[in-house]
Amino acid sequence: MKAQFEKEQSASGEFQRQADSFRDWISSDGTTGYPAVADRYHLYISLACPWASRTLIARKLLGLEKVIGLTVVDPLRDDRGWAFRDPNSDSSEEPSSHEPFASTDPINGFHFLAEAYQLTDPNFDGRVTVPALWDKVTKKIVNNCEDDICRMFNDAFRGLAENKKIDLFPRDIAAEQEKLSDFIYDKINNGVYKAGFTTRQHVYERACKQLFDALDQLEGRLTRSRYLFGMTIVETDWRLFCTLIRFDVVYYIHFKCSLRRIFDYHNLQGYLIDLYQHDGIAETVNFDHIKRHYYMTHGSLNPSRIVPIGPILDLTREHGRARLDAG
Repeated sequence: MKAQFEKEQSASGEFQRQADSFRDWISSDGTTGYPAVADRYHLYISLACPWASRTLIARKLLGLEKVIGLTVVDPLRDDRGWAFRDPNSDSSEEPSSHEPFASTDPINGFHFLAEAYQLTDPNFDGRVTVPALWDKVTKKIVNNCEDDICRMFNDAFRGLAENKKIDLFPRDIAAEQEKLSDFIYDKINNGVYKAGFTTRQHVYERACKQLFDALDQLEGRLTRSRYLFGMTIVETDWRLFCTLIRFDVVYYIHFKCSLRRIFDYHNLQGYLIDLYQHDGIAETVNFDHIKRHYYMTHGSLNPSRIVPIGPILDLTREHGRARLDAG
């Protein structure tokens, strides 16, 4: 962890996530210099990363798979960053996930995602992150902010989407949605990292308290409504889902977020199962990829690099959330 995140540690032991470096914008009319056209952009992600998984889900739900290409990096990341490793090759220095998504880069032949960052900005000196949306015309990263990418997929690419009725950012709840998304990001999405990557006991305890206070608030909210905003599933739901789906298998154990599991919450666990069973979502979740990344990458948190065989989660059972449809 030290080599990868040392620049994001404050003197008081707090984890302070770096800002996204590339924030250019794709527009439906091309006025930004990046027109929303098919087969021009390529999405680099990790199935382990909750931020990247949110863009994968948006791409899936909107039906943009034929419009925007996809490459998934290998789950194992060392000091060189995210890598592309052929799962069929025995020459890798590190074992890959042996999943079909872990592959060589078909667009640029990169061995490491850092090469894309250096081509985009030769002076880049931060941590290489996913997702990264690559422009095959200008040969650089357009954007590496998951919030921006989800918004562009929803808005700029709507004319090319197969599922045009899906709207992840409804205008009638825009202000309330933004407020709740910010809360979930700070207290939950990034909250687990604040607990897991701190180097001080009191900072860890404060981060955990804020995390579980936030989960308790959402548990209460979900008593009254099937999703965060009634019967409509929006981007904020998937933002929360991407942390919840990793919580019991990683954050509860690896990041010591251990007051309660998500499966100890009546409403949050039903909500998680409900979203997991939504069409196409299960195939975006790969627990082997997720666990291999976290447990084998963060050496200071898990020096043995042993990957837990559990826990077993039954995500196919009845969730009982449909009873709230008329609520």
